[in-house]
Amino acid sequence: MPNTTSAKKALRQTTKRREQNKQRKTALKKAVKTFRKLASEQKKDEAQKALATVYKTADKVAKTNVIKKNSAARIKSRSAQVFKKSFSAEK
Repeated sequence: MPNTTSAKKALRQTTKRREQNKQRKTALKKAVKTFRKLASEQKKDEAQKALATVYKTADKVAKTNVIKKNSAARIKSRSAQVFKKSFSAEK
Protein backbone atom coordinates (compact mmCIF):
# COMPACT_ATOMS: atom_id res chain seq x y z
CA MET A 1 0.00 0.00 0.00
CA PRO A 2 1.19 3.51 -0.74
CA ASN A 3 2.30 5.65 2.15
CA THR A 4 2.32 9.22 0.86
CA THR A 5 -0.73 11.21 -0.12
CA SER A 6 0.47 11.61 -3.68
CA ALA A 7 1.09 7.86 -4.02
CA LYS A 8 -2.43 7.16 -2.75
CA LYS A 9 -3.86 9.54 -5.31
CA ALA A 10 -1.75 7.97 -8.06
CA LEU A 11 -3.13 4.56 -7.11
CA ARG A 12 -6.71 5.87 -7.30
CA GLN A 13 -6.00 7.41 -10.71
CA THR A 14 -4.42 4.30 -12.19
CA THR A 15 -7.26 2.12 -10.91
CA LYS A 16 -9.85 4.41 -12.46
CA ARG A 17 -7.93 4.66 -15.75
CA ARG A 18 -7.45 0.90 -15.94
CA GLU A 19 -11.21 0.37 -15.58
CA GLN A 20 -12.00 2.98 -18.23
CA ASN A 21 -9.46 1.52 -20.64
CA LYS A 22 -10.86 -1.95 -20.08
CA GLN A 23 -14.39 -0.72 -20.82
CA ARG A 24 -13.27 1.03 -24.00
CA LYS A 25 -11.34 -1.98 -25.25
CA THR A 26 -14.28 -4.28 -24.50
CA ALA A 27 -16.64 -1.93 -26.36
CA LEU A 28 -14.37 -2.06 -29.42
CA LYS A 29 -14.18 -5.85 -29.36
CA LYS A 30 -17.95 -6.07 -28.96
CA ALA A 31 -18.53 -3.69 -31.89
CA VAL A 32 -16.22 -5.71 -34.15
CA LYS A 33 -17.83 -8.97 -33.09
CA THR A 34 -21.34 -7.62 -33.73
CA PHE A 35 -20.30 -6.33 -37.14
CA ARG A 36 -18.70 -9.63 -38.18
CA LYS A 37 -21.78 -11.55 -37.08
CA LEU A 38 -24.10 -9.33 -39.11
CA ALA A 39 -21.80 -9.53 -42.14
CA SER A 40 -21.74 -13.32 -41.99
CA GLU A 41 -25.54 -13.36 -41.76
CA GLN A 42 -25.74 -11.18 -44.92
CA LYS A 43 -27.71 -8.38 -43.23
CA LYS A 44 -26.37 -5.48 -45.27
CA ASP A 45 -28.18 -2.49 -43.74
CA GLU A 46 -27.51 -3.56 -40.18
CA ALA A 47 -23.91 -4.47 -41.02
CA GLN A 48 -23.38 -1.03 -42.55
CA LYS A 49 -24.57 0.64 -39.34
CA ALA A 50 -22.39 -1.70 -37.30
CA LEU A 51 -19.40 -0.84 -39.52
CA ALA A 52 -19.94 2.84 -38.74
CA THR A 53 -20.00 1.93 -35.04
CA VAL A 54 -16.72 0.02 -35.44
CA TYR A 55 -15.12 3.07 -37.10
CA LYS A 56 -16.38 5.44 -34.42
CA THR A 57 -15.36 3.20 -31.53
CA ALA A 58 -11.91 2.46 -33.00
CA ASP A 59 -11.24 6.17 -33.47
CA LYS A 60 -12.33 7.00 -29.92
CA VAL A 61 -10.23 4.21 -28.42
CA ALA A 62 -7.19 5.30 -30.43
CA LYS A 63 -7.74 8.94 -29.48
CA THR A 64 -7.55 8.05 -25.79
CA ASN A 65 -4.37 5.98 -26.41
CA VAL A 66 -5.90 2.70 -25.30
CA ILE A 67 -4.73 1.24 -28.60
CA LYS A 68 -2.29 2.71 -31.08
CA LYS A 69 -3.44 4.72 -34.07
CA ASN A 70 -2.22 2.11 -36.55
CA SER A 71 -4.03 -0.65 -34.67
CA ALA A 72 -7.27 1.29 -35.05
CA ALA A 73 -6.53 1.80 -38.74
CA ARG A 74 -5.89 -1.92 -39.16
CA ILE A 75 -9.16 -2.83 -37.42
CA LYS A 76 -11.07 -0.39 -39.61
CA SER A 77 -9.38 -1.63 -42.77
CA ARG A 78 -10.05 -5.29 -42.04
CA SER A 79 -13.66 -4.55 -41.18
CA ALA A 80 -14.08 -2.71 -44.48
CA GLN A 81 -12.56 -5.68 -46.31
CA VAL A 82 -15.03 -8.04 -44.62
CA PHE A 83 -17.90 -5.76 -45.61
CA LYS A 84 -16.73 -5.53 -49.20
CA LYS A 85 -16.15 -9.27 -49.47
CA SER A 86 -19.54 -10.10 -47.93
CA PHE A 87 -21.62 -7.77 -50.05
CA SER A 88 -19.73 -7.17 -53.31
CA ALA A 89 -21.00 -10.28 -55.12
CA GLU A 90 -24.57 -9.39 -54.19
CA LYS A 91 -26.81 -8.09 -56.99
